Amino acid sequence: MLGTLGIKLEADLTHVAPGVLLVANHVSWIDILVINAALPAAFVAKEEVRRWPLIGWLAAQNDTVFLRRGSRGHARIINALIAETLGRGKHVAVFPEGTTTDGCSLLHFHAALLQPALAAGRPVLPAAISYWEPDGRRSLAPRYDGDISLGQCTRAILGRRRLIARLVTTPLRGLNGEERRQVAAEAREAIALAAELPMASNPPETPAGLPDAMPSGGHPTGSRNPAPADSA
Repeated sequence: MLGTLGIKLEADLTHVAPGVLLVANHVSWIDILVINAALPAAFVAKEEVRRWPLIGWLAAQNDTVFLRRGSRGHARIINALIAETLGRGKHVAVFPEGTTTDGCSLLHFHAALLQPALAAGRPVLPAAISYWEPDGRRSLAPRYDGDISLGQCTRAILGRRRLIARLVTTPLRGLNGEERRQVAAEAREAIALAAELPMASNPPETPAGLPDAMPSGGHPTGSRNPAPADSA
């Protein structure tokens, strides 16, 4: 799929261990393809994702665990399933921002998503996802936030002759009994450094428009619309 979309994968898997909870920043629907191409994993997503065109089908084919929000009983079942999967040495992936961004900053991490791994004594693996143009500029083509539709996102990706997707793992966290908020904060900081991202509490407001790319380490010059809810 990545090859068909003209995306080259560059993955640094230095810190991978068996049965990790992979936590990553969330930019696009193709994040799932990037993670699976580098490090096959089951995903945790909100129940609504199952009904999304194309993305829901892709998620269902990928052993996705669909979380019914607001149901404590269902959450306990999901937590047990995640712990069992990790215990078998399989990986599980979550997007703790709880939504997509334009890929140029990092939102707050929801620490509760890390609890199943920590309770089961399994490590947390922070992984940074970023997208780049061949000339070294950060690319905004894959962004799937705000009012951008799946079709617009896909056309923006296909409009590039080549994109580079980078997945960089960082040292494992949660190995010494740390509580989940501490692990979430450490994971967020590690991902921000690895992806060269500022850590924003709220999306920055900028004029309307859909910019294509930005200089490495810089900021976009187009819109940053409030992001809709996405994979948990």
